[in-house]
Amino acid sequence: MNGSSSGRGRRIVLWRHGQTAWNLERRFQGSTDIELTETGVGQARRAARLLASLKPDAIVASDLRRAAATAAELAAVTGLPVAHDSALRETYAGAWQGLTHEEIVGQYGEQYAAWKRGEPVRRGGGELETEVADRAAPVVLEHAEKLPDGGTLVVASHGGTIRTTIGRLLGLEAHHWEGLGGLTNCCWSVLGEGARGWRLLEHNAGTLPEPVLGDDD
Repeated sequence: MNGSSSGRGRRIVLWRHGQTAWNLERRFQGSTDIELTETGVGQARRAARLLASLKPDAIVASDLRRAAATAAELAAVTGLPVAHDSALRETYAGAWQGLTHEEIVGQYGEQYAAWKRGEPVRRGGGELETEVADRAAPVVLEHAEKLPDGGTLVVASHGGTIRTTIGRLLGLEAHHWEGLGGLTNCCWSVLGEGARGWRLLEHNAGTLPEPVLGDDD
């Protein structure tokens, strides 16, 4: 982050894609390219109308169809172009991809338990969460750097990628990233630029923020 007073007040909205059929089946998607359901498109349209009122300056999205289609709904109401970047894809999880939650626990129980304990695990032989943050967080920061003072960037991505990116931008150790709860389909988290770096202002929100009034303003 720029250490000078210029560039203060920027915001990053990290927006999870809408519902897919695999979400409904609790099937691990990872980097598999699954489309939105009709419900998912509706979720994206509703969320886009809300997010448009934040007057975003830029939109960047994962190139997987579920995130790209979500971002396209915001582009339609704002007129902004969407930059697509494969670095914002969901975690690649190898053999886990396509399996249901029950199948993963049944077939890879030890690996699943180790991951839930916060150990660095290559789920299904795929990426470490720190490797996901290594590729995604710099892209988010690169786009945030281009914002005007007080500007807003919307990032359409995936639950796991968003969580690791938030953890990295907040400076949390990877072991603590699990402390950030998962994102509901088409909900978002907001990071704001403070005097000492990025701060988490909202997490897993589905409504617009109210201004902070009073002693903390």
